[in-house]
Amino acid sequence: MALLHVDHFSPALGKMSELWVVLPDGAGPFPVVYQLHGLSDNHTAWQRRTSIERYAEARGLLVVMPDGGRGWYTDAKGMNSNGEGQILEIVQFIDRTFRTIPEPGGRAIGGLSMGGYGAMKLGLKHPELFGSVASHSGALNIAARVAEPNWLEIHLVFGETVDPAEDPFALAARPARKPALYFDCGTEDFLLDDNRNFQVHLDRMGISHTYREYPGGHDWNFWDTHVPEALDFHLAHLHV
Repeated sequence: MALLHVDHFSPALGKMSELWVVLPDGAGPFPVVYQLHGLSDNHTAWQRRTSIERYAEARGLLVVMPDGGRGWYTDAKGMNSNGEGQILEIVQFIDRTFRTIPEPGGRAIGGLSMGGYGAMKLGLKHPELFGSVASHSGALNIAARVAEPNWLEIHLVFGETVDPAEDPFALAARPARKPALYFDCGTEDFLLDDNRNFQVHLDRMGISHTYREYPGGHDWNFWDTHVPEALDFHLAHLHV
């Protein structure tokens, strides 16, 4: 296994972008998991704060950890951040650079908090790219977050109201193929209601999903403990 620090030029951002890649041993082709960080972190967070390398090695997964800044993995309305375009570029870059399985059955996306929102939004919006989604402690009810005064920064990304194309609740209601969906949250997490409400939403529409609650808060102990379950979920639903 190798841990690679990769710099590449992102046309969406108009500048260089960094990412970490966990590359398994062997010739491939490898299934890929795109692992997104939270609001206060960068591309180094999963590698620094969890045992993601060890988990990926045990499962033969190629894991990509991009730097999404503070842009909510969205093409922002009021700031210079094309976060969704950046991730879509990275998918193409990884398929050109490594021996991957370049189809939805070979790609998964996951993340925590802001990255949990990003993973769920991107997975539902682009089922032609991703076959499996996992969100930990995700800010899934982004429309409600925009309405709260203590979340002012996200107005720079979403504006005063959230476009349905950026809202996991609205995206789930679209008549489109759905990737396999997994999400979890701690019972002491401030985003617990977001996740419970999303589960109710999916249940009402009859959309298959796996939702789990565990003791814990919005912290790295919770995420490191439960990311192996998400990786196992991906492996069970990807065609590898």
